[in-house]
Amino acid sequence: MSNEYEDFSDNQPLTDDTQSEGSKAHEEATSKPYAVKNVKYGEKTVVGRVIGRNKVVIPEEEVAQLSQYHCTNKEMADFYDVPLQTFMDNFRDIIDKNRIITKQRLRKAQLDLALKGDRVMLIWLGKQMLGQSENPVSTESNQVLPWIDEDK
Repeated sequence: MSNEYEDFSDNQPLTDDTQSEGSKAHEEATSKPYAVKNVKYGEKTVVGRVIGRNKVVIPEEEVAQLSQYHCTNKEMADFYDVPLQTFMDNFRDIIDKNRIITKQRLRKAQLDLALKGDRVMLIWLGKQMLGQSENPVSTESNQVLPWIDEDK
């Protein structure tokens, strides 16, 4: 083992030659705290439906995804910054279809859970889908019993 140690004392001032790249970048960043560097600009091609007076291009896949999450029509129209009625006139078919898909997936998940033995889900689905109830009322017991007169 060597007993020689490197001297890291700050007895020498920093110059452009002795300063690291990281500390140079830090000095520049702290001198202009809100300066943005290395901004890249480019072009993006968006494929979708062109709607509205401002000719906004809205991708159909994004609308389908948002409608599967059951976002409201107003939320989606505000997200794309278009009028609600214009948005609905152009995307009603996609929205309706994808909301139905979500309902089907939810129903399948409920049935899978019930068939695995979840008692609460079994009871709830029985009431909702099969018309079952905890206090059944049969139509047969509501009829008047026939009167038989046996006078002999």
